[in-house]
Amino acid sequence: MAQEPPRRLGRGLDALLQDYAVPDAAPAQASEAPRTPLTALLASIHPNPRNPRRDFSGEELEDLAASIRAHGLVQPVVVRPKPDTPGEYEIIAGERRWRASQMAGIHEVPITVLEVSDREALELAIVENVQRSDLNPLEEAQGYQALIQEFSYSQGDLADVIGKSRVHVTNTLRLLKLPEKVLEHLRFGRLTAGHARALINTEEPVKLADIAIAKGLSVRDTEKLAQRGAEPSGGTARQADEKDADTIALEREIGDRLGIKVDIRHRPDGRGEVRLKYRDLDQLDAVCNRLRA
Repeated sequence: MAQEPPRRLGRGLDALLQDYAVPDAAPAQASEAPRTPLTALLASIHPNPRNPRRDFSGEELEDLAASIRAHGLVQPVVVRPKPDTPGEYEIIAGERRWRASQMAGIHEVPITVLEVSDREALELAIVENVQRSDLNPLEEAQGYQALIQEFSYSQGDLADVIGKSRVHVTNTLRLLKLPEKVLEHLRFGRLTAGHARALINTEEPVKLADIAIAKGLSVRDTEKLAQRGAEPSGGTARQADEKDADTIALEREIGDRLGIKVDIRHRPDGRGEVRLKYRDLDQLDAVCNRLRA
């Protein structure tokens, strides 16, 4: 981990510009006119491959491009010098503004230049995007994971860096346990972080996610769905505490004969299913042998 305490980044991006800014000239005297802001050609500015934000709305970019055409780019793009390429810069914050400026057809933009390490550049990118709610939950989780894996952050340090609670950090990172198909729904806004968290410990998260999306379920309804599990034809399962005594007795009888936990689920139309739950492959093999006999 870096020597500097990460807690300082909780102040936000704007407060950090004074800490890292590269002076472009000697300090001005009080009587002197304000210095002209730095500018750079768009062609000399490059995206940061570590930027946690991956998705940029085409409609939002078009709106911003129209504003830039009318009024110019008001807020500078925050960059750092590329170490091996003089006169070239890498974006720390403001890739959306940079992309919209390209769409607007302008060739030069105002910049703020910072001298920062890879770690600090990633921190600043995450802080800016989180504070402006620009990241979707998946991008946020992947950004946190990058800081942990690449720079040995603890979750407590990470919470200090971004100005969020440790619980928020933990819950966000847990989203990465979900299958890629569910993460895709999260990436494109078909599911919220609350929906996704409800599916983390379920046996069929992909199927449950599809049901939640198709039915437009709320987070609370998705949590209830996760508790009872997916139904083959979308029907409502009878929960364990609603089973009648005969069903429970039959589960026990079959379970005793097979040496495995049995779950019988009835549906209102008279159909249903029997689920056999095994703890490992050896137990499954034993059940198969009993059934063959």
